[in-house]
Amino acid sequence: MNEQSLTSYFRYLDDLRESGVTNMFGASPYLVEEFSLDKPEARKILHLWMDTYSPDQTLTARAKLAILREAGG
Repeated sequence: MNEQSLTSYFRYLDDLRESGVTNMFGASPYLVEEFSLDKPEARKILHLWMDTYSPDQTLTARAKLAILREAGG
């Protein structure tokens, strides 16, 4: 997973959150459908999004933070 793909996923999840279509705990099937991801990967991305979500940070900053956390940093 790289910064560019995470930024795309996070943008999609931010938009999904804003739409109110689903409770975000149930958002992984939307990632599966939208990006053709498998369920474990979608859950991982959703967890990273939830772990780094902040309306005060840019998508890029959140993606970088998620990558650092994934790497154990």
